[in-house]
Formats: sequence, C-alpha cells, structure tokens
Amino acid sequence: MTEQNFNVAVVGTGIIGRVHARVSVAHPRLRLVALVDPVESQRAGAADYVERQLGADRPAVYSSLADALADQDIDVVVIGTPSGTHVELAEDAVLAGKHVVIEKPLDVSMQRAHRLGDAAADARRRGLVVSVISQHRFDPANAAVAGAIRNGRFGRLTSATANVSWYRSQEYYDSGDWRGTWELDGGGALMNQGVHTVDLLLHFMGTPVQVFAHTALLGHTGIEVEDVAGALVTFESGAIATLLATTNAFPGMSTRIEVHGSQGSAVVERDQLAYFHAADAHPEGTSASGQAGNQASREVGDDDLSQGRPTPELFAGHYRQYDDIVRAISTGGEPGVGVADATKALALVRSVYLSQSTGGPVSFADVMDGVYDDLPVVTGSDTAKMEELV
Repeated sequence: MTEQNFNVAVVGTGIIGRVHARVSVAHPRLRLVALVDPVESQRAGAADYVERQLGADRPAVYSSLADALADQDIDVVVIGTPSGTHVELAEDAVLAGKHVVIEKPLDVSMQRAHRLGDAAADARRRGLVVSVISQHRFDPANAAVAGAIRNGRFGRLTSATANVSWYRSQEYYDSGDWRGTWELDGGGALMNQGVHTVDLLLHFMGTPVQVFAHTALLGHTGIEVEDVAGALVTFESGAIATLLATTNAFPGMSTRIEVHGSQGSAVVERDQLAYFHAADAHPEGTSASGQAGNQASREVGDDDLSQGRPTPELFAGHYRQYDDIVRAISTGGEPGVGVADATKALALVRSVYLSQSTGGPVSFADVMDGVYDDLPVVTGSDTAKMEELV
C-alpha cells in the first residue's frame, strides 16, 4: 500500500521557519507547498532559498495564513512566528481542519496555552494532530536517559542540574522589534534559549511542586526580559533540581543536563551522552563509593539518521520529530510531544519569572491553574516595578 504524503505550509519565514522548510523538503513524505509571512521580502527570500539552495520546487508565497488556506491544498500548518502569536494561528489552522506543528515555545501566555489545549482535544476527536516542537526528546542520548528512568534503572531520582550557557549579542536582540519583549518573546534566556532544556528536565524528572528563582538583565540593554535566570525546582518525587539559563556566556558554551538517582546517573552535554552508569550492569553490586566506568557507548548505538536522509545534523532532531509527527498523522496515534507537554514547559518558565516578581517560592500547580495569570512579570533589574508588585 502506498504511503500518503502531506502538503506543508510554513508560517513565518525567519531563521526557524527556514529550518522547518528545509526539513519539509528533505522528508520523503512531506511536500512544501506554501510559505506565509506578512513581510514581502522575507517570504520571497525564503522561496528563493527553497528553490536555489535546497533545489526544490518553488513554494507559493502568501501574506496571511487565511490566503494560503484558501488557495492551496494544505495538510499540515507549521507555525514559526514570534512566540506570542502561536496559539491564535494554531487555532485558525485547527478550525480549518489542518494538522498543526508549533515551534517552541507553545506561546507566552498560560491562558492561551490552556485555550489551545481545549482546541487540541477537540481536534484530536476530529482526527487531527497538534504537536509542539521539542526535538531534543528524540535525540538518541536523551531517549536513552528517558528510557532508563522509565524502566527504573536509576532507582529513585534524587537530583538534577540543567544548564544553558549560551551567548547572544546585542545585535541579536536589536534585529527585531519583537525580540526581548514580554508581549511577543515572552521572556529571554530561559523562555527562548532554555525552553528545550526545561522540557527535557520535566521529561526526565516529572511534575514540579515548587519553584524559587531569580532573574536579571546584566549583559544587554534595551530589552524587557532577562539574560540570566537561576532556579531551584522541587518535584513530586522529592527530587531537587537546579536550573540555569543565560545568553551571557561569551563566546557561547553548551547545554548540559545531569540526572542522579540512587542506582544510576547520566550526563547529556551538547545533545550527546557524555556519561551513563546504572547499577544493573553490576549484578553483584558496586563498590561502597558507587564509582564505576562510563557505560555511555553501550547505551547509545549508531545513529543511522543520516542514511538516505539529506539533512544536516543541525536539523537532525527536527527531522526525527517530524518522523514522529508523520507517524501520528498516518496512524491516528498520539504525537510524542503534545500541547499538554508544552504547557508544562511554559508553566515552569512562567514559574521562574513569577518567583522573581513575587520575591518568593511559587507553586507550580497554582501557575498551571491560572492563579498568577493577572500578575505581570519583571526581571531582577527592574527593581522599581518589582517593589510595586510586592
């Protein structure tokens, strides 16, 4: 039986939109038919990129999603616009009966996230898939760690550390009026650069209970949001984690997650399994210190992603997640990352910002339930506004 292929429209033709365009061109079951962007030069440039650099058929271009939907036979709408516009566009696509892929983060508003959750549940009943990009869940290293945790190989989880030590220049923030704003960017180093690591922390450790955090704007000017954030997170299991995200780590370092348990530990750095050890490799037990060799190489086999798939490693995670999305659409199954997963990641980021704003610990459940929805958030540098709040 011939497998069905799916026509794709990418909304937003900036850097991340072009990533989705590239993967859509590379994937054998996807066909890029439309690019949407209100800025004519942006959409035209992206169409040139697809045709000249990717060697694919030139997609049609439109100034609005409504125009594209009216003119093209579209199966999947991919949303890569500024974060604060995600939910409204996703709702329009679902209403039109389309499958939807949303680039991270889901949105910047918990209220809109919950609204999309309701729309996604209704879409599911109509056979539609709504997935949010969290491509690093599909990296072999992170899949190995998640599998070990799920199978109890690390025993009781006790702690974790999650660091995002990146650098963004002032020019980066100056490159778009929406960057560095609460309304459309929704936050800074944590919301944008750190949200993938936040999602992995939740994927590994489960549901948070409480967040105590501090943020600051230290290395950039002219933006409303933070460029460094640090938090202490406690989980339902009793485990404790530290979370740090910054865009001030000149000249740009790496992401790193450590997970520790009573029977094992793992370290993922730069999306690679740097360390893995589980006690089940020693049926007769370990030494009193628990020290033993690194088992990482035996846990992650050869990654055959590149075999027959013309996409660079930089986009490998997106490609893997698109494999999952195509599977879900084709089989009627659930996607590996849904709106509920992305809502939790957004809630943890919001919990960090709200803890900064209130000056104390924040209940994760309260953030999920909307208790703080009307409270504005501030960076640590905005002391006058924080004093007004508290």
